[in-house]
Amino acid sequence: MKHPDNIVGVAALAVDYIGFIFYEKSKRFVGDANQKYIKGLKGVIKVGVFVNANLTEIYRKIEEFDLDAAQLHGDESPQFCAELKQHAPVTVIKAFGIDTHFDWSILEAYVGVIDYFLFDTKSNSYGGTGLQFDWSLLHQYKLDCPYFLSGGLDANNVKDAVQTNDPRLYALDLNSKFEVEPGLKDIDLLAHSINSIKK
Repeated sequence: MKHPDNIVGVAALAVDYIGFIFYEKSKRFVGDANQKYIKGLKGVIKVGVFVNANLTEIYRKIEEFDLDAAQLHGDESPQFCAELKQHAPVTVIKAFGIDTHFDWSILEAYVGVIDYFLFDTKSNSYGGTGLQFDWSLLHQYKLDCPYFLSGGLDANNVKDAVQTNDPRLYALDLNSKFEVEPGLKDIDLLAHSINSIKK
């Protein structure tokens, strides 16, 4: 998210997390324009989303924006995650793009050096496709580490997502299908979907 009024509207829905993308090639790139505003935002967990950024850059954004969590959406190694976790006071979320060829065994090395996985639809653009992957592939996930579910969630399938009865499913990432345009959320649609999840 990148528009202050829109952020206020989403935060009023009692969401738990709000993401800010620090990847310059993304249409949702937050830039530095709203630095003071985001830093002062209270009552929600602020997530910085990074794609193959170096540790110095991530540390700088954590401090400048007072981020609570770092979501790593690139090719970051377990060692990279461990160093970030050791030196930054944030929750670490490591994202992976899922398709039928995904090698679930690579996740084992991340256990203990991240707090959550995020499972998204595999793409060459590091997320933001609005496409849903085959959720039945999650049956191949054998680890205990909790995860965020992302990729193609919309008003019609969020209820199905929460009814998967997987205790490791920690959160839903409601993103592109809830936008008027990249970085601008549809507040009414979000409100409707959040209410349906909580019923």
